[in-house]
Amino acid sequence: MFNYLFTNRQGQFLVAGIIFIILGFALMSVEGIYSTIAFYIAIFFLGFYASKNAVIETIRERSPNVDLLMILAAIGAVIINYESEGALLLLIFAGAEVLENYATSKSTKAISELMSHLPSTASRIGADGEITEVPTEELIQGDIVLVAKGEQIPIDGKADRQVSVNEAALTGESVPVVKEKDEEVFAGTVNDGNSFRLTVTKTSDDTIFSNIVRMVEEAQQRPSKLSKTIDRIESKYVISVLIGVPVFIAILYFFNNLGFEESFYRGMVMLTVASPCALVASATPATLSAISNGAKNGILFKGGAAMEALSTMDILYSDKTGTLTYGDFVVEEYAADEDTLKEVVTIEQHSSHPIAEAIVKKFKTLDLDSVDHSEPIEEIVGSGMKKGDIIVGKPDAFKDYTDPSNYRDQIIAGNTNIFVGESGQITGFFSLADQVRDEAVHAVENFQNSDIEVILLTGDNENVAEKVAGEVGITDYTASCLPEDKVRFVNESQKKSKIVGMIGDGINDAPALANADIGIAMGSGSSVAMESSDVVIVKNNLQKLFYSFMLSNRLNRIILANIIFSISVIVILVLLNIFGLLNLPTAVLLHEGSTILVILNGLRLLRAKE
Repeated sequence: MFNYLFTNRQGQFLVAGIIFIILGFALMSVEGIYSTIAFYIAIFFLGFYASKNAVIETIRERSPNVDLLMILAAIGAVIINYESEGALLLLIFAGAEVLENYATSKSTKAISELMSHLPSTASRIGADGEITEVPTEELIQGDIVLVAKGEQIPIDGKADRQVSVNEAALTGESVPVVKEKDEEVFAGTVNDGNSFRLTVTKTSDDTIFSNIVRMVEEAQQRPSKLSKTIDRIESKYVISVLIGVPVFIAILYFFNNLGFEESFYRGMVMLTVASPCALVASATPATLSAISNGAKNGILFKGGAAMEALSTMDILYSDKTGTLTYGDFVVEEYAADEDTLKEVVTIEQHSSHPIAEAIVKKFKTLDLDSVDHSEPIEEIVGSGMKKGDIIVGKPDAFKDYTDPSNYRDQIIAGNTNIFVGESGQITGFFSLADQVRDEAVHAVENFQNSDIEVILLTGDNENVAEKVAGEVGITDYTASCLPEDKVRFVNESQKKSKIVGMIGDGINDAPALANADIGIAMGSGSSVAMESSDVVIVKNNLQKLFYSFMLSNRLNRIILANIIFSISVIVILVLLNIFGLLNLPTAVLLHEGSTILVILNGLRLLRAKE
């Protein structure tokens, strides 16, 4: 905090103001105007930024703000020769402003620190084997980079061997994770094992880490719904105070037989205590702190509204593959001739779906030179892939196909089964197994215990859906869902006035994510899903989502407490002033003190832990 005061211009002005206030009180015993001059200088330093903000915001928004009330109160105090009270008013107000700015900077500090620690250079291996240090922003896809033991990984890419990686910078988890050969590793994480070669898959601007930083920065620019509501009320409230204070002064002067100076003094006290400083600061510092805390723990919110809304969820619809399961499929059974296999592998190379990746991995040694690569390959949304007359996809897409080899009888119940068809005939099948995530089981249980209905929506068949739902603890599920079916479920629940959350990772989940009140994407999922969502789980750990759900609950409780406290302080101080029981120094101390307490209460969320 002290470092912030002396390195930030607004903080420096605050320190200067404090020095001159102290000097002003010290000179009060000395004859002359020295004390008054010191207080005037203090008022200049302490009121500079408030005056600047008051003028700029009033002109830009065409309506007055809280800063204007404080400046007018300080000017009023000076007019009736209460320079010391005016200086003290601006001191505590400026202190609260600096504290709020400090809270904002504190909420981004962890992210910015991580960003600053990213390697600025990388050891690129040339075609001749020569190693050259180059800036990370010069790396392109396909470059080979050497990552030594203990070094931070400079950019996203695939390892050439099994490696141990500490991903605490991304996920908050300190336990290293084992990455298999050709598995993606991320910039900002640390190589805990032996050195390895990394094939660059993303540019420096497109890494997971840079996306995190960008999303957090964007989130801070998107106020919550409550903050927007308070902002809308602020200008109207300020106008009512500006009208009410002169009326209050007139009533005291003409009807209560008070002198003008006393009436004016009480009016300045009213101007001070009626200001909604604490109310304005009730939501923003707390929300920014919660967003920062979520980011440190691997959950990214695209704005304060998403952070606030998460705890209001009634229903959580969940995809299966890559969400509740690892999405790491293994081909257990298959039946197809070699030519069909080659066509299937060629087709699946154009898909990023985990099933496609599993099939390509299984048959990676096949020679595909004999395959016609000129024919276009297209995706059949929600069903599979197509190349000419050849279709690879879910069994439901082959209802009208003949099955001379009886492949339908060979599928394994509880597995994910894929058919291959050509010219109206089934020509092969693949049976793949997936594994449920342990953390998904705990997360589902935690959400259900919190009275949130968790429902599984999957494009997979009934047997697979039933098996996974049973293992995870979900009683309500729907199989064979197309993307439009998921959207329909979301919309129907919304029509019943339910707050709907949707979590998924694939392109087929994107429409439902966009339509849900809270769209939640898995960080390892498709870019389309992440763009369509409000929340991103950096690592596929649903327990992290539940942690953020609890964080959202705590945020809303803190904001509510701040609002009740702020309004209560304003009401009590206004009543005390009406009855003549409040002087300006006490009013300043209590009113601005409440603002500081509200900000500090919001900052507690920075330290919230699982």
